Amino acid sequence: MRKLIIATLLLLSPAMLVASEAVHLEKSNIDLRDQASLQRGAKYFVNYCMGCHSLQYMRYNRLAADLGINEIALRENLLFGDAKPGDLMENAMRPEDALKWFGTAIPDLTLVTRWRSPDWVYTYLKSFYVDPTRPYGVNNVVFPLVGMPHGLSDLQGIQEPVFEHAHKEGGEPVVVGVKLVEQGSLSPKEYDAMVRDITAFLTYAGEPIQLERQRLGFFVLLFLGFLFIPAYLMKKEFWKDVH
Repeated sequence: MRKLIIATLLLLSPAMLVASEAVHLEKSNIDLRDQASLQRGAKYFVNYCMGCHSLQYMRYNRLAADLGINEIALRENLLFGDAKPGDLMENAMRPEDALKWFGTAIPDLTLVTRWRSPDWVYTYLKSFYVDPTRPYGVNNVVFPLVGMPHGLSDLQGIQEPVFEHAHKEGGEPVVVGVKLVEQGSLSPKEYDAMVRDITAFLTYAGEPIQLERQRLGFFVLLFLGFLFIPAYLMKKEFWKDVH
């Protein structure tokens, strides 16, 4: 028993550590029923993110069918180069190039909102700030020492870090937020809407059947609720003569 308790504490300790160091995440407030938002998110992802990141578990034609995109619009807006509707959403970046340019393999983003959360992705895309010490000149509040450039900087603009002085004497100040010092081509409200669309699309990509699963789950629970009544009455009938 003692060994079991120690093993459980060891397993939980990383989660407790992460929770203690977690930053405040903004609410993404995405709506997977908003098909227009998902369509815009798909367009933004393909145009701004897919040069480096892929969605290797998603096919273009599945995306088009789910989001109500006809084949003409799919070919004109989402397919580039020699990509075909039945292809997986992979990019042309070779792993060795990614290792040379970024120092690590570029993560596939199909499951990023399930691994992290929609709120994490939404806040992350809003939290880049100028940091001359980093290789690409930017850092991130949510993901410190991030190894990627800010691909949406022209749209968002330039942000500087907001520091909070450490409580311990002699401690380094901690970055707790960002402030916009030079607006990009989008207003803050427009950029937030764009990031929300990208987050919604990535949430859909992580589980395309999520809405259908929730709908079926409701009817399953409703069926089990009705089934409980005859099951309970049958149980009473079977056990009524048992003393």
